[in-house]
Amino acid sequence: MTIVVGHPTRTHDRAAISLGAMLGRSLGTDLLVVSVVPAPWPTLVAGNVDKEYAAWSREAGAKAVADAERVLGEVAADLDTRAVAVPGRSVPVALLEQARLVDAGLVVVGSAEDGDWDRVALGSTADHLLHTAHVPVAVAPKGFATHAVPRFGRATCAFRADRSSQDVLRRTTEICTEAGAAVRIATFGVLGKTMYPPEVRGEQDVLDSFVEQAERALATAAAATGLREVDHVVATGRDWAQAVSRLEWRHDDVLVLGSSPRGMLARVFVGSHASRIIRHSPVPVVVVPET
Repeated sequence: MTIVVGHPTRTHDRAAISLGAMLGRSLGTDLLVVSVVPAPWPTLVAGNVDKEYAAWSREAGAKAVADAERVLGEVAADLDTRAVAVPGRSVPVALLEQARLVDAGLVVVGSAEDGDWDRVALGSTADHLLHTAHVPVAVAPKGFATHAVPRFGRATCAFRADRSSQDVLRRTTEICTEAGAAVRIATFGVLGKTMYPPEVRGEQDVLDSFVEQAERALATAAAATGLREVDHVVATGRDWAQAVSRLEWRHDDVLVLGSSPRGMLARVFVGSHASRIIRHSPVPVVVVPET
């Protein structure tokens, strides 16, 4: 399984490559780092402006590849890696096309430049991928580095207690078993607002009832994994930031969420509740298409 990593051309952000290296090392796979450069508009006759634009695009691609290769040499020297620049008018579309060409099992991108440090911030590329990708998508927190995190040690699976999230938990368990990582199952709820996973509205008594039901569902799900030890926890708060922060997070954690299928094909399609959890995550997020 190849992992496709999107590496931006206008910044020296190494978070996506660092996360790709961590996941690639944990899963025993290679990396294809892709920088998307602007594609020239087709014209019947190439003028000086068109030639200059094409030359600028090639130069930008060469610089991006050189930067990617430098970072790969620092964080992924032990992995099989390759860096390329490809033309495209849409970065997410070009990344997905490369993923199809190499039959990638995962696409990795970084956070938005204006996001908070050590938090996942969905920029336009990540947001587009999370709504259209046919494969799992991983997003690195801003500033993520793997110098102290060579492999992920635990996956926290957000659980909705429905058939789809049970499938995501099963797939997460299989991957963690192969990678030698621990599994934790978590349900998030917000007092007075829509719960994630189930929709529950009300005051403290309703929240208490939700927690009790969620804890029973989590215990059942944990037993169904077949693993000897699976932590499970219900995290609640006045808002999504508080609920997510109430979990204990380790430096080698990843957060796994299932998406909603859209149309006839299983695609990543993140709803508003999952998006709120993602935006407050202090660890890398992997969103898996639900079947």
